[in-house]
Amino acid sequence: MTKKYEPANALQDLKQFGEFGGVNPSITDSATYTFLEEKTMIDAFTGEAQGCFLYSRHWNPSNKYLSDALAALEGTESAWVTASGMAAITTTLLQLCSAGDHIVTSVTTYGGTFAFLHNYLGKFNIEVTFVNVSDLDSVRSAIRPNTKVLYTESMTNPMLQISNIPELAKLSHESGVQLVVDNTFTPLIISPFQLGADIVVYSMTKFINGKNDCVAGAICASQEFINAISDVNSGTAMLLGPVLDPLRSSSILKNLGTLHIRMQQHSRNAMFLAEKFQEIGLKFNYPGLPVHPDHELMKSIMNEKYGFGGMIAIDVETSEVAGPFMEKMQEAGVGYHAVSLGYFKTLFSNSGKSTSSEVPEEIQREIGLSPGLIRFSVGLDDDIERTYEMLRGVLEEMQLV
Repeated sequence: MTKKYEPANALQDLKQFGEFGGVNPSITDSATYTFLEEKTMIDAFTGEAQGCFLYSRHWNPSNKYLSDALAALEGTESAWVTASGMAAITTTLLQLCSAGDHIVTSVTTYGGTFAFLHNYLGKFNIEVTFVNVSDLDSVRSAIRPNTKVLYTESMTNPMLQISNIPELAKLSHESGVQLVVDNTFTPLIISPFQLGADIVVYSMTKFINGKNDCVAGAICASQEFINAISDVNSGTAMLLGPVLDPLRSSSILKNLGTLHIRMQQHSRNAMFLAEKFQEIGLKFNYPGLPVHPDHELMKSIMNEKYGFGGMIAIDVETSEVAGPFMEKMQEAGVGYHAVSLGYFKTLFSNSGKSTSSEVPEEIQREIGLSPGLIRFSVGLDDDIERTYEMLRGVLEEMQLV
């Protein structure tokens, strides 16, 4: 029997000492590095000098520590960290695709990703087909001879649709297509690489860092792919330069040590609220409850000890209701009316008018994105019952329940 991969154990088993034996790795605050011999510098430029650091746009020791930790988290051979989640996504897709190539992607995806796929890639003559990723026949039909990438999110933003990663991996690999999965909503909860994905990308701004004090991203993949994106002659990461600052790498690395605790608390709090919402008849969407259409699918692919995640979609039907509702929740102390997610405070925003505003309204209607959908990222509140009472007070004041 194959032993199940335990991502938190893989992180815990890393031994990363500081330069002088510190329990935290030393921060290497250098843009460039010295060489004792000219030949070693020349070899570094050609990729033949192992273990040498050349220039921080290429590699930095602090970034390497964080990359190694992320590779352990996902079970990949290697990783590379970027200055934003969008940098991770765009670097990956531009490395995999050239003019004349084709991408198949889930139509329900983060607004910035949608805009890059729908509005930007056309200038490079890269075609994109948007599909309902839950309809495997549609995915299969969309794949062409020139398709290079199948792109999806483990839990889609903001619809909270669950991608069937094992089946998508079979489909893509039958056609020689790379499966790229954004796992931003579900770190530790879902391990896409273990389920068959080729490349896993993150916005580390969100749950992984958990503090909303920096913008960062990550690419977890094979050593071959990481070598390719960081190649000095042809690597997209090296040539476009979306490098993460080493000071930020160091702080994110320390925050990784509490990720398992944070994800469990986010999930516990979200499940409590979801069950209360169900009791009072509020319209919402949460994959942790059996009424969610992908509940059983998520159970079959998740690492159950971390729960179903901290994301809930609340639907109050119209943006005219959503605006005042969010303002009143902020006034009541429920959380903050702000974009982003994965923070220790609860964050909420009206998706169609904010983080999914790049998606045209006609497509929002087609995919069922309600004008009143509120993306609700549940925080780490110690007393979630107290938070619920605040929220219920607002619901009752606005006569929403």
